[in-house]
Amino acid sequence: MSKEGIVYVNNEVAGNINYQDGFYIFKYNDAYFNNSQKKAISVTLPKTQQEYKSKTLFPFFFNMLSEGVNRKLQCRHLQIDENDYFGLLLATSGTETIGAVSVI
Repeated sequence: MSKEGIVYVNNEVAGNINYQDGFYIFKYNDAYFNNSQKKAISVTLPKTQQEYKSKTLFPFFFNMLSEGVNRKLQCRHLQIDENDYFGLLLATSGTETIGAVSVI
């Protein structure tokens, strides 16, 4: 099963994140990666490499999620399992986050 989200920084496409075959993969898109004027989306995902792969959701994206009661309410309302962090990220980080980065 594969899920994918487009990562935006200030409404500009910076890359994509997906979950496939048990791995989370974040990849900067070519234009964003090759533009030296564009900063990394996070200190934990520097532009020293174009693609990152992890068995767990990258901490930067995990920290975009609500916590506690808010997360429970969102999951109940959206009918998403509370342990489906990637599904919750895709469902909420386009409109429910604060900051320059969003995932749609």
